[in-house]
Amino acid sequence: MERPIDVLNNAKGKRVLIKLKKGAEISGILQAMDLHLNMWLESAEQISAEEKTKLGTILIRGDNILYVSPEKGD
Repeated sequence: MERPIDVLNNAKGKRVLIKLKKGAEISGILQAMDLHLNMWLESAEQISAEEKTKLGTILIRGDNILYVSPEKGD
């Protein structure tokens, strides 16, 4: 049985969807993460109902994350 951390390790190099505590959703290609769930994303975009805003390369601090999900199709 896979642990949640194993699912995220298997998602490296693939697109993930991250929901932040303040409500923002960010999609990007997971490059690396640590045990605090700090996440390094490439080709990141902030997604809202109206538009997608390109963010490029970002680091998201783990304590700001509500959930992380590998995107379907990857």
